[in-house]
Amino acid sequence: MSEKPTDQSKLPYNIREKRERDAAYRKMISPKLANKLEKGIYKLVVSKKNYRNPDYSAKDLAKELSTNTRYLSAVVNDKFGMNFSCLLNRYRVRDALKLLADKRYAKLNVADVSAMVGFANRQSFYAAFYRMVGVTPRTYKIKMLKESSEELEQIAE
Repeated sequence: MSEKPTDQSKLPYNIREKRERDAAYRKMISPKLANKLEKGIYKLVVSKKNYRNPDYSAKDLAKELSTNTRYLSAVVNDKFGMNFSCLLNRYRVRDALKLLADKRYAKLNVADVSAMVGFANRQSFYAAFYRMVGVTPRTYKIKMLKESSEELEQIAE
């Protein structure tokens, strides 16, 4: 019995269901090369925080790692379980979670936080944030700042 497809029009922020695709070239990359590329990806994207650059592309990363985008894409899919843009967005949203919950950045609006963590526009930030966290960035910020001030009140009592 087949399942009824999800009605895509009811999902907020244009979120679509992920479809798995099998590409033969993914199996052609040697494990040694895949591990080397994985370390390079982690170093450049995560450690050096290149994900904060809104113009950073798979082509840029492939050039830095002296490989092609097809191999890079295969390694990202295999080792990280997602595509390149989802990988960047994962780390961008993680940064945003910290900034939105930090009272030192309370005066920043959501668009400022979006730009600081590397999103090119507010819509893509809201979509990625909602997909990962389940609430909008604004809702998250309000909730976290409220919880923070309630904790301070309890300490002061």
